[in-house]
Amino acid sequence: MAVYFSIFLVIVTAITGIIWLADKFYLAPQRQLKLAATQAQCEGELSDDVVDKILDAPYFIDTPVQIFPVIAFVLILRSFIYEPFQIPSGSMMPTLLDGDFILVNKFNYGLRDPVLRNKFIEVGLPERGDVVVFKYPQNPQIDYIKRVVGLPGDRVIYKNKILYIKPACLPSDEKCPDFEQVEQTFKNKTDYNDQGMPLTRYTSTMGEKTHDLLVNEQILPRIQHYFKQGGTQANEFAVPQGHYFVMGDNRDNSLDGRFWGFVPEENLVGEAVAIWMSFDFDREPDSFLPRWIPTSVRFSRIGGIE
Repeated sequence: MAVYFSIFLVIVTAITGIIWLADKFYLAPQRQLKLAATQAQCEGELSDDVVDKILDAPYFIDTPVQIFPVIAFVLILRSFIYEPFQIPSGSMMPTLLDGDFILVNKFNYGLRDPVLRNKFIEVGLPERGDVVVFKYPQNPQIDYIKRVVGLPGDRVIYKNKILYIKPACLPSDEKCPDFEQVEQTFKNKTDYNDQGMPLTRYTSTMGEKTHDLLVNEQILPRIQHYFKQGGTQANEFAVPQGHYFVMGDNRDNSLDGRFWGFVPEENLVGEAVAIWMSFDFDREPDSFLPRWIPTSVRFSRIGGIE
């Protein structure tokens, strides 16, 4: 859907832009010439109504001319700087909740054209711990949001609900790094639950970034459904060059890289940087109001994303 909207936005911008240029450099000067010719044929000054009638563009010209700057601004903002998204599920709880509306920075990972998404300016690449929006590799029409766990060349193991990462060996390394456990400390039992089973909250640190995650202690790892990759253990993932390994913060309720593999760099949309609005939709089952009508605004959630 987002791709179709981008195409529609580009087409509308192009059409209104062409009309704006035609009016500025040809149609408007022609109206001025017509006004001058009419004035020359009259002995007195033309009334304001007559002048306005001659100079005013017809509605099918004036409307595109008026909306072109707005449409062009929206296209530039949405395509190259920030794009709004809505969180549709709980896979990133507790960092992001269903009903959160977020801003995604599209500049951080390089500028791409809004239709074919070919990168034309290099800016930067994701860092471990970033929350990213990307095109789902198995269906690029769908946008997913997860946290970057593995960078190109890394090896990642998820064992006993704990992450172990072996960073890529760089040419400058005198000795290649070994697997290191990602710091994960117990925080508290929560009110969050998965089909009635309570979830435990942990705080995890990746480099300089700290975030909270949820774990269902009563669910065994679904290793039999993990992405199969030659040369690795069943719970190990070797990140190819140009790809990223991502996971949801709601560890046991997230369809992420453990089950379908890796995110190609060209599928990245941008980094989720802020929650600009958050709605609660909780209501009694017998409520006559539709589910999509918010019950309250969660002002406390508005702000930056860790």
